[in-house]
Amino acid sequence: MADRNGGSLYSIGLLSWKSLIALLSLALTVFVLSWSLLLNSGRYQFIDQNLFPQLKHYNPLLIDHDQQASLKVFMYDLPSEFHFELLDWKPDGYTPWPDIRSEVPEYAGGLNLQHSVAYWLTLDLLASEFDNAGGRYATRVHNSSEADVIFIPFFSSICFNRFSRLNAHQKTNKNKELQKKLVTYVTGQPEWKRSGGIDHVIAAHHPNSLLDARMQLWPAMFILSDFGRYPPTIANINKDVIAPYKHIIKSYVNDSSSFDSRPILLFFQGAIYRKDGGFVRQEIFYLLQKEKDVHFAFGSVKKQGIPSATKGMQSSKFCLNIAGDTPSSNRLFDAIASHCVPVIISDDIELPFEDVIDYSEFCIFVRTSDALKEKFLINFIRRIGRDEWTRKWEKLKEVEHFFEYQYPSEKGDAVQMIWRSVAKKVPVIKRRLHASRRFSRFGKPARKASFPLPRNLLS
Repeated sequence: MADRNGGSLYSIGLLSWKSLIALLSLALTVFVLSWSLLLNSGRYQFIDQNLFPQLKHYNPLLIDHDQQASLKVFMYDLPSEFHFELLDWKPDGYTPWPDIRSEVPEYAGGLNLQHSVAYWLTLDLLASEFDNAGGRYATRVHNSSEADVIFIPFFSSICFNRFSRLNAHQKTNKNKELQKKLVTYVTGQPEWKRSGGIDHVIAAHHPNSLLDARMQLWPAMFILSDFGRYPPTIANINKDVIAPYKHIIKSYVNDSSSFDSRPILLFFQGAIYRKDGGFVRQEIFYLLQKEKDVHFAFGSVKKQGIPSATKGMQSSKFCLNIAGDTPSSNRLFDAIASHCVPVIISDDIELPFEDVIDYSEFCIFVRTSDALKEKFLINFIRRIGRDEWTRKWEKLKEVEHFFEYQYPSEKGDAVQMIWRSVAKKVPVIKRRLHASRRFSRFGKPARKASFPLPRNLLS
């Protein structure tokens, strides 16, 4: 009897253990399947893709841009003297805007184009009212209370390029005059007074653009090329957006070149002697000038400079991008368009869209202190073999469209990537605005929606 009872208890215990193991196996299977679905949804990109090889070919940007426009933008109807009139367009009638369905005013050519960000963003907002093409991140709204951000359509870079010089008979130049008028207009608007300006967006891509107004409009989100000429309390990566330059060299279409078909090892053409931090260029020039397969020469847009640079970059394996007056330059994006692997020597450079683009996959980074060592740079570049170069060359062709400005804008191009970067700042802006209203029932403060003034402006 005891043996029978013992056998029964043993059978029950064995069955319980088998049931427990089965339940644990089922739970583990559900857990693995759930994580697999979650990872493939693209919502958790912080996970190292080396742990999950099947994710290596997944591009989160393609998923993002399949969504409908998610960023609502109110654009001020600034008088045309602040934007398209700077391009010699004349308004016809009461609207400050050209009818871009029939004719799009052209931007100024040459080096002016590299800082044309405001132009492309403005065109995209105007087009959003009649073009419902997929992949659009931002759409224009006419009620500012519905907007996520307020866009200030001032073509500040071309204003600086064309109108910053002072003629003999002038007391001040047009660039300064327009900035003064802009500050008066914008800070007088109810939208600015309501938020203190923190939900406003303005492009100041040329390092010297908006030089006077930036100290009054600093609460706004700036769209910049870098932070080289801004104190960190006025512009920084937490508040502002870094946008790519528009490349001057034409894109290398149907590029079938190879490591062996590009005879120039290392290419640089541009201004060699620069002020500020640009001394590095001339030091590297002295280090490389006798290397037979290195092209390091002065160049400009004059005297066939652009065709010469185009041919040189497309014939080179590597293209130098060295800090000049500021940490960044258009040369990086010319190199990308030429599928010439960029060699970046600029310790303080900020790169566009680096939250989703890994530049180490198609660029070479060298610390300035190392680049200035005798033979370090040239030996380092010579050690990079055909296989590594080819991987980076292939990646350049994959990512180049992220840096392309065009009208109409297309899914995943530079315009949409900039709007995407702006959209990512919106939650922080809204949090700050909501927090500023906590005690609004007790009356309005002396300064509406005021925020601390940077210390460098208080001294």
